Amino acid sequence: MTIDNPKITVVVPTYNERENLPVLVAQLNSLGIANLKVLVVDDNSPDGTGAVADQLAADSFGAVTVLHRQEKDGLGRAYVAGMTRALEESSDVVIQMDADLSHPVSAIPTMLDRIRTSEAALVIGSRYVAGGSTATEWPWHRKALSAWANFYVAAILGLRVKDATAGFKAWTAAALKQIDVASIGSDGYSFQVEMNHRAAQKNLKIMEVPIHFEERVEGASKMNLREQMESALTPWKLRFQK
Repeated sequence: MTIDNPKITVVVPTYNERENLPVLVAQLNSLGIANLKVLVVDDNSPDGTGAVADQLAADSFGAVTVLHRQEKDGLGRAYVAGMTRALEESSDVVIQMDADLSHPVSAIPTMLDRIRTSEAALVIGSRYVAGGSTATEWPWHRKALSAWANFYVAAILGLRVKDATAGFKAWTAAALKQIDVASIGSDGYSFQVEMNHRAAQKNLKIMEVPIHFEERVEGASKMNLREQMESALTPWKLRFQK
């Protein structure tokens, strides 16, 4: 990317993240990156996260905006809505990350540098490249399940990505348009897999940078049985679809 001072939008889906969201926004602001804005996509959180996001936006002088959705219909749909809005607002780079503080904000400058210097279309914050790691609080069976999920996806789809289920990514706007992000139908971890698969199909340059994945600080995981089943079936659907 040769654009000077690219417009960067960090898309953050939220559902019951009122404690974590202000901390994340403060961390992002502390980076001091020019033209970086935060787009919060709130799915009508019953804990009042939407109101917290609105207050953050009001205090931010335009650095934070909020997209309110009327119901919780999945992480994938929230990301598609946020990314579509970011593209409509002429963002050059779109970063996706969770609101639960599991993704290290400190990795963002490195991710942006890879896009700027290496012509990468997608940069993934990866737990499974050299230097990356998962939360120390995770029990062994959770670590094993995560590693197995990535092996499973790579084996079926032939993805040359170490962390295919990662949700911390930086995309160029051109890449999101090439993969037609608005038409992505998967949800949960499957959303991440389908996005990577489409990028690979388009022969886009994908890079991974190491991160340490932290356990969420407040709140509970949103992963449910339906999303787990979808995550198991999606790689096969993607492999055999025309």
